[in-house]
Amino acid sequence: MLVLDAVQTLALAGLALFLGYGLCRVIPPLGRYNLPPPVIGGLVFALAAWAARTQDVVLFQLDTRLQPALMVAFFTSIGFNASARLLRISGRQVAVFLLLASGFAVLQNLLGMAVAKGFGLHPLFGVLTGSTTLTGGPATGLAFAPLFERAGVVGAESIAVASAMAGIVCGGLLGGPVATWFIHRYRLHSIQPQDHRAPEDAVAVAVTTEAQREHAALKSVVILLLAMWLGAWVSERISATGITLPAYVGAMLVGAALRNLEDRSGWLGLSVPTLELIGNVCLSLFLAVALMNLKLWELAGMAAPLLLNLALQSVLVALFCVLVFKVMGRDYDAAVMSGGFIGFMLGTTANAMAVMRTLVERYGIAPRAFLVAPLVGAFFIDFSNALIITGFINFWPH
Repeated sequence: MLVLDAVQTLALAGLALFLGYGLCRVIPPLGRYNLPPPVIGGLVFALAAWAARTQDVVLFQLDTRLQPALMVAFFTSIGFNASARLLRISGRQVAVFLLLASGFAVLQNLLGMAVAKGFGLHPLFGVLTGSTTLTGGPATGLAFAPLFERAGVVGAESIAVASAMAGIVCGGLLGGPVATWFIHRYRLHSIQPQDHRAPEDAVAVAVTTEAQREHAALKSVVILLLAMWLGAWVSERISATGITLPAYVGAMLVGAALRNLEDRSGWLGLSVPTLELIGNVCLSLFLAVALMNLKLWELAGMAAPLLLNLALQSVLVALFCVLVFKVMGRDYDAAVMSGGFIGFMLGTTANAMAVMRTLVERYGIAPRAFLVAPLVGAFFIDFSNALIITGFINFWPH
């Protein structure tokens, strides 16, 4: 068995990441339907570990201590994109997208409860394998697991992990193809296909020499780390009130505050494209580590209800995206948002961002999608989903 420390785990994740890029190049359907390379590469490693496990062989033991830091770093970089000026422009779209996501979270729970009833299981099994772990992801699933245990769902913690991880895989694999279908079916295109960011969306620092490039990159890293540091304190203060939120919310809020301070004063001299680049690197490594560490043999042991529920949830979200696409504008940004919608309604916002990033690398930028989807998927939906889950646990007849 290969026992890896935290740095070695990241190095292996890098190999998995470039394996994913290679497979997307040599297997045309993977590239054509914009499947995220970190998901593909990490899944190959997970499948290899599962195959070895059937022969009583353990291939590797990962040290995932750096995984949470990668996740927080990515979402902090997203916070730096939350310009109040842009939010005023797209505020209505954020509200509509949140309503769609919240409504779908309720549908997820109702479908999950129907599956649970069909197998003679506790009805709250369907809520646990619905919006709790699919919309909420592993963190929300584990946070609510004790409540489900007390309500009568036996083995809630292991069910939560299995459902959330399976959802991440499906969300990463399904989001790109659905969005690509919209783009091709309606012949959509980006308004600015050659640029990665509209000028008004970024606060750029003029860089002309190697020393200036090094200084700008170093400043971006330090500012990102400071935002993560302050964000940890903010998250602790929020948690002290009894509100359960993902660990990255505080850092996102600090990142957004610093961005808007910069918009008003220009004191920090932020290079938003550099911060975005750092965040994207962290996102790719985070997803590769998460997928490599996926214990597929545990998913196989969850039996028919979990697999059937996931299959039906995947069909439901793909069909629901027709409504999302139409309501959000029937344009290129709406198609990219639909792919992101699948990413975070079946997994995590990191999944959604990976799906959307893969799409814009091929078809061009989607600034409205990258404003609306992260705000809803990484922040607002956590509030509404917590209320939805609590409502089902407390008020639905068991």
